[in-house]
Amino acid sequence: MTGRFVTFEGIDGAGKSTHIAAFEAWLRARGREVLVTREPGGSPLAERLRELVLHEPMDALSETLLIFAARRDHLRHTIEPALARGAVVLCDRFTDATFAYQGAGRGFDLQVLSQLEAWVQQGREPDLTLWFDLPPAQAAQRRAAVRAPDRFESQDAEFFARVRQGYAERMAQAPQRFVRLDASADREEVWTQIERAAAQRPWW
Repeated sequence: MTGRFVTFEGIDGAGKSTHIAAFEAWLRARGREVLVTREPGGSPLAERLRELVLHEPMDALSETLLIFAARRDHLRHTIEPALARGAVVLCDRFTDATFAYQGAGRGFDLQVLSQLEAWVQQGREPDLTLWFDLPPAQAAQRRAAVRAPDRFESQDAEFFARVRQGYAERMAQAPQRFVRLDASADREEVWTQIERAAAQRPWW
């Protein structure tokens, strides 16, 4: 079977984790090998870098370079080997998040991000990106109910509004791989949207 790379994107609190688990079960029921991973993280080195990115103060350039260093190791040691053996890789965030958070959110140079994307990924792009689109105020309410914020989650509403716009811009640039999900709906309705998107792709 051909390996497939599916990414789950959206601002914190949009419900990605719940639906990654459900999608994994859906795929396994169809006989597919599935690897669930995340960014930053997904390999031993990348997980160590994740802790720095989430909890240590740093400027936008340092943050961006660490994220792409983690992504490079993640691709080499986790994602590419799984795709080569025919697995479906489900990844909680990928490069769209970097353009949304560091690019739109922090105002980092998009041309530099594009150059780093080209160097690090060498043409590897997701086959499908599910964008869990949620108003920032609703996402903040969900986050507050379940956990203490990390360095990103503690940003203000204006930051998350910019991040949301960053995702919209990425979708406009790659509409063939993006599916926007209304993450403000209840869990069952969001899952119905995911099933509908999956049914339109004869990969599984």
